Amino acid sequence: MQCKEIIQVIEATFPRTAALGFDNVGLLAGRSEKEVSRIYLALDATDVVIDRAIKESADMLITHHPLLFSAVKKVTDEDFITRRIVKLIQNDISYYAMHTNYDVLGMAELSGKIMDLQNGEVLDVTYTDEEGNPEGIGRIGNLEKDMTLEECCVYVKHRLELGSLKVFGDMQKKVHRLAISPGSGKSSIAVALEKGADVLVTGDIGHHDGIDAVEQGLAVIDAGHYGTEYIFIEDMKQFFEKKLPVLDVLTDPIEHPFQII
Repeated sequence: MQCKEIIQVIEATFPRTAALGFDNVGLLAGRSEKEVSRIYLALDATDVVIDRAIKESADMLITHHPLLFSAVKKVTDEDFITRRIVKLIQNDISYYAMHTNYDVLGMAELSGKIMDLQNGEVLDVTYTDEEGNPEGIGRIGNLEKDMTLEECCVYVKHRLELGSLKVFGDMQKKVHRLAISPGSGKSSIAVALEKGADVLVTGDIGHHDGIDAVEQGLAVIDAGHYGTEYIFIEDMKQFFEKKLPVLDVLTDPIEHPFQII
């Protein structure tokens, strides 16, 4: 089927109108009329990912994070970002990104389910769907039972299948109400506090963000940007298997982009 037909199926569930204003989602490179039989799914359009997509003879690459966020004045092989665009076009691979529209209409609910939150609700409402339901970034709800922050860290590591994480807060503090904001979530600290969270699970938390949150009564578990968002890959694989089973869908291996030594 053609690339544009696949896009119609994607956007029936994850419309571009749900994306946040700063974002750049949709078909970013390649032909909308490209005949597609094989899709490659990844979190980022890195050189390694693009090379894998080429090796696997993919017709379409779909990532969560857009390769292009802002306008470019030229597309050549002299810049490491636009060089990737050149390679995609040379190999006739159509490239599509679904970022905050998926965060709002997919990632938020999925992350709440992974954390097994009770009475979950949208953490930060940014969008209203056609039925008038509020949607947005992240989820907040109650843990099935109270636990210490240390126990909560172990719980999060298990739920997200992580080897390590970073935490701000008193490890013996009792936590019951948990908020999760996958990706870079320092902007979710204020709304997590407003909605009575005891702990926020997110990524990309800096020194001052963390200690200031703790001073206001909110513990923060930094599970990493990749560590909280790689769930996109398997979820979208299942989406295509259900919606478009005629397609061959390959997934990028789960490889965290850094090591702790």
